[in-house]
Amino acid sequence: MDLKQLEYFVHIAELGSFTRAATVLRVAQPALSRQVRSLEVELRQPLFDRNGRGVTLTEAGKRLLAHGRGILQQVERARQDLEDQRGAASGHLAIGLPPSVSRTLTGPLVEAFRRRFPKATLTMVEGLSTYALEWLVLGRIDCAVVYNVAPAAAIELVPVLDEPLFLVSARPTSDAQPVGKPVSLAQLAQHELVMPSRPHSIRMLLETALAGAGLKPRIELEIDSVPAMLDLVERNPLHAVLSLNALRGREEAFVARPIASSRGEPPLAARLWIATSAQRPSGPLVEQGTALLGEMLHELWGSPRAA
Repeated sequence: MDLKQLEYFVHIAELGSFTRAATVLRVAQPALSRQVRSLEVELRQPLFDRNGRGVTLTEAGKRLLAHGRGILQQVERARQDLEDQRGAASGHLAIGLPPSVSRTLTGPLVEAFRRRFPKATLTMVEGLSTYALEWLVLGRIDCAVVYNVAPAAAIELVPVLDEPLFLVSARPTSDAQPVGKPVSLAQLAQHELVMPSRPHSIRMLLETALAGAGLKPRIELEIDSVPAMLDLVERNPLHAVLSLNALRGREEAFVARPIASSRGEPPLAARLWIATSAQRPSGPLVEQGTALLGEMLHELWGSPRAA
């Protein structure tokens, strides 16, 4: 198995067609087919199911695709790391962001990144914290902003800030205040909630806080999509627990109430972390890019640094 075979395989898998992959790679289709066949012979199992409309991955092919993407990205990072020694940070940086953070951060971060790193390129990937950590371990992204994660040997975590959480409900009238009075944990436990499935970080944080008060949440629906959660809250007698940034662009439709935690404790908040891989060398672009990421979070959120 060599890097060229992996590159050909990944392109075919992502495009779903030998013909399209040959066009993109500027390689004759018979040569492409020979390389893939050689790979299948070496691995002693088929990687694609061929049909008249193109190709689909077998189970073995799906496994190899996950590995292949990570291997090719790590090789590219090695090239970039050596190139960075010759001058300003260059190469490619892939960042994972939770949906609620992406709404506020993506535009300003892209603009700041292009100003600071004119020789580098940037990819932004949106996904829940659980998925972002998986992508980080697989090598699909270089760093991620994540909520309330447990320490892991493969991940390096730097605390950034604490983001208050709110009980989000449909706004009853157009003149209602966008931010209402605080609700207690006991009051929150009486509301029917739409929440992400476990082990989503905010879901686990809420359940832990309620359990500490001897309470359980009333979760009516599990939805792993912030826009879909807001649609359901707006159209049904349901509520969600989210940050204010999750409402960006749709503030007029909702009322958000701070969640008071136990007596004498600060309001319920989720901690934002910047995560990087502990198993791969970071390189100048990752180090400088994550520093910029932290700067932008503090600037846009206007929150004190996490202790």
